[in-house]
Amino acid sequence: MFLISDLCAMLDDYLEPEQVQEVYQAYLFGAEAHEGQRRLSGEPYIYHPLAVAKILAGMRLDHKTIAAAILHDVIEDTDTAREHLAAQFGEEITALVDGVSKLSHIEFETKAQAQAENFRKMMLAMVKDIRVILIKLADRLHNMRTLGVMRPEKKRRIARETLEIYVPIATRLGLNRLRLELEDLGFAAYYPRRSRVIEEALKKARGNRREIVQKIEAAIDGRLRQEGLAGEVSGREKHLYSIYRKMQQKHLGFADVTDVFAFRIVVDRVDTCYRVLGAIHNLYKPIPGKFKDYIAIPKANGYQSLHTALLTPYGFPIEVQIRTLDMDKVAESGIASHWLYKSGDVSGGISHERAREWLRGLLEMQQNAGDSQEFLENVKVDLFPDEVYVFTPRGEIMELPRGATAVDFAYAVHSDVGNSCVAAKINRRLAPLHTELRNGQSVEIITSPGAQPNPSWLNFVFTGKARATIRNFLKNLQHDESITLGRRLLEKALSELTLKCDDIQEERWQALLQELGFGDRDALLEQIGLGNRMAPLVARALLPKEAGEVPSTSASESGSRPLSIKGTEGTVVQYAKCCRPIPGDPILGFLTSGRGIVIHTQHCKNVTEFRKHPEKWIDVQWEEGVEGEFPVELRVDVTNQRGVLATVAAAIAETRANIDNISLDERDGRNTTINLTIAVTGRVHLARILRHLRTIDQVMKISRK
Repeated sequence: MFLISDLCAMLDDYLEPEQVQEVYQAYLFGAEAHEGQRRLSGEPYIYHPLAVAKILAGMRLDHKTIAAAILHDVIEDTDTAREHLAAQFGEEITALVDGVSKLSHIEFETKAQAQAENFRKMMLAMVKDIRVILIKLADRLHNMRTLGVMRPEKKRRIARETLEIYVPIATRLGLNRLRLELEDLGFAAYYPRRSRVIEEALKKARGNRREIVQKIEAAIDGRLRQEGLAGEVSGREKHLYSIYRKMQQKHLGFADVTDVFAFRIVVDRVDTCYRVLGAIHNLYKPIPGKFKDYIAIPKANGYQSLHTALLTPYGFPIEVQIRTLDMDKVAESGIASHWLYKSGDVSGGISHERAREWLRGLLEMQQNAGDSQEFLENVKVDLFPDEVYVFTPRGEIMELPRGATAVDFAYAVHSDVGNSCVAAKINRRLAPLHTELRNGQSVEIITSPGAQPNPSWLNFVFTGKARATIRNFLKNLQHDESITLGRRLLEKALSELTLKCDDIQEERWQALLQELGFGDRDALLEQIGLGNRMAPLVARALLPKEAGEVPSTSASESGSRPLSIKGTEGTVVQYAKCCRPIPGDPILGFLTSGRGIVIHTQHCKNVTEFRKHPEKWIDVQWEEGVEGEFPVELRVDVTNQRGVLATVAAAIAETRANIDNISLDERDGRNTTINLTIAVTGRVHLARILRHLRTIDQVMKISRK
């Protein structure tokens, strides 16, 4: 069991005594706050924050991060107030703890919405201080290590979230060691059977190939010495999840995955990397198309290395990675490798700069996202960057995720470039904006001052930034257009009452806005334009009382039954005979001169014709607790037997429904169609009638007209 004394011993290796003492004070505070709390495993709760701190100490992070790791659950899971924590440990540690804490005191409609909002809060805190996500990743790693006590469904949900969100974040930040463990733990929890099968197959392969791997390692080492090159050679197995993904992506069986083993060569300098590459290409034949130079063009997270695949004389290929010692540290620890432990500052390494670029993009993305769930989906897309490298007209390299298009490139350059792009040149030739980009292409975007994003771009753009920016622009555009349409509809409604907008006194406007709960006039006009408020009703509400204002009375006040259609007080409502809508049907309202609002089902055959006049359509919905009976027409095909009509009528009567009209169409001597108009209370009542009719042997088919 890991104790505070063990943690302090780890910290003594690289921290000052007073910094270790501050971590110890955080432990005392956390132990007191969590006193009496236990995890599902039964152990005292404080063991979890200690284990999280141990993971971060292994990454040699600064003392404030370690202290925040120990305290990371005190705001969320105890009665400790944020102000109390700040008074004890200062604002820096408190901000880290607060960034990791969930929004536990806010009610959300769905669990997905709550998770998305918590994710947004964490990512925004991470933009301010990247140590927030380092603590959260360590927290998630320890939770995955102790996942065994959870219920199977909860275990799968946490594992899926880990694989979909936290593993890609760890990848993006270059935290390779942490990522690999999260992947294998998540894989084992989400696909336990697949994980066991691959692990057993790997054990068998290991037994057969262990001696061969040692021979290859010795051969590479011997060739380096022969060439006078110093380098440390190590062979390793690929991790289970890496093997599984390769099997899944390339539709392979385990026996067909040949590069299960990989070799790493760590050298002193960059130029030695390329000399080693030449030496091993002389030792074993390189496989064409498999060489990647991530030293000249680093990955998005700052990772640098030479990758090559070689065909060995033993019948299977191997993967070889060649890098310097500094590159190896970045590859394993990513952004954490650039942390200056004593000053709490960050050096200007490549991985840190790339992470900062990504964080800046996150900030812009969340500003454009409509809600937390949209933001989460956009980030998920951006977290799987199998990179494509393209060139700007000036020869600068830009990284984009595989699948990105010319429009994604435009938004990667700048949001304004994306919003105003009209065409693209790829390798100096005009190409469609939806063209998917490939490595090494030169891309030039042609813009026009009056251009604006096309909604159809959302069908093919790939990056989260492009998607969020386009949606935000279109939402603002819709907002302006809705206000203009709402103003036009209201002016038309007022003109029918021989009034103009300018004739309405400001007091009447303010009274109505307050009554309806709108902050300003534009908000009301937008709702009218969107069809959520009806212009005739708003116009009548704006009338002075002496001009015949219709008072708004509720159903209980008037003593009448509830309204059938929500929001139609004081307006004539009729139900279309072409489709006979009943409560529960999806409906639309059509404003008709002299008839008021006519309600149609959304699937009515006449809707297509009416859609040519969108200014007359109104979004309506059924009021809750609708009372009364509504006519619906049914067509019942039956076999022509004696007494079948009486049987059908009796079945309908048993369901407490009245038959308003009935007629027969004899199709041939054997089959007859019964046309019925019956009164129902809604879709549930109708479904009960249909179930009852289907039990009759003579009934072949029932359809609603």
